[in-house]
Amino acid sequence: MTAPLMVSQSMGLFLAVILGIFFGVSLERGGLGNPHKLSGVFYLRDFTVLKVMFSAILVAAFGLYLLSDLGLLDIKRIWIVPTFFWPQLVGGALFGVGFVISGYCPGTVVAGFAGGRLDALATMLGIGAGSLLFALVFPLIKDFYMSSSMERITLHKWLNVNHWVVILFLFVMAGAMFYMIELHEKKKGAK
Repeated sequence: MTAPLMVSQSMGLFLAVILGIFFGVSLERGGLGNPHKLSGVFYLRDFTVLKVMFSAILVAAFGLYLLSDLGLLDIKRIWIVPTFFWPQLVGGALFGVGFVISGYCPGTVVAGFAGGRLDALATMLGIGAGSLLFALVFPLIKDFYMSSSMERITLHKWLNVNHWVVILFLFVMAGAMFYMIELHEKKKGAK
């Protein structure tokens, strides 16, 4: 029997705002409102963002599926963005270019702005302009945008394996990645 947490829509919105504030404060206090720290991973100088985000992915995946397997969470009630492979690949590449140029992603730009950074304001204006441009050109790219639909797919469903196999692989991959980062940082520090 699954025991979902039931809250009203207004209480859910209130909780989302409170959690969002804590998330933003945590980002800023962790230095992730600084574009130099954020873009440092692309220049192989600072791997803080990679470590923090990959750790968050591991904790979230492990926690969600553990709660689901224990019957405390109905995983089917969690909304997953439908996959449109090629459009999302192109969108991810554009997002990456914007990330490298600005040094911010949508979450950290708000933290940077709250910390008083004017470059964060410029990035927020750029995100708004890009969103407006997308809305204007959408009729021209609608067919591509809706192409290569894979519905609501997860990696373990796509590979047809138990979710714990994918989570174990993620932990092994993270361990190897963190080990290689440590070797790189020690080598860089020795110079």
